[in-house]
Amino acid sequence: MSTTQSERLRGLLEPLVSAADLDLEEIEVSRAGRRRMLRITVDSDQGVELDACAELSRAISGKLDETDAMGEGEYVLEVSSPGADRPLTEHRHYVRAVGRLVKLQLHEGGELVARILTVDDEGLDLEVPGVKGRKPTARRVTFTEIAKARVEIEFSHKDKKEEEA
Repeated sequence: MSTTQSERLRGLLEPLVSAADLDLEEIEVSRAGRRRMLRITVDSDQGVELDACAELSRAISGKLDETDAMGEGEYVLEVSSPGADRPLTEHRHYVRAVGRLVKLQLHEGGELVARILTVDDEGLDLEVPGVKGRKPTARRVTFTEIAKARVEIEFSHKDKKEEEA
């Protein structure tokens, strides 16, 4: 997708997404046979429910029908929330991952798996799990040290909501 089309779509769709109290994470246009595929990824601090995606999809479809932003020809519209394996790239992604286990690739070449305790403007306070029965340790990592970050899927960890119930 050209930058100008991407910018045009973002300018057209961002107000609709914001009106639904969601963040526009990504716009992707690709080919699927003779048709084009327009994928819109949205998120929020509370997550995104299926009904919200359906409502937003109808609003986006209507807006695109009113304009020529997608040009001539058929396209398929898909509105969804980010997957669990989405990379953490924005400050808000880290804030939403507080309490979760993350895998960090550091610029210095190391890898770190730890739980995010707090997030501020400069970086993260982490709890690094202990090895072989040792207690967890605290560690501070600044955003400038992080090359890549991704949430690790946990099947046995209870989050705060489950613990309070």
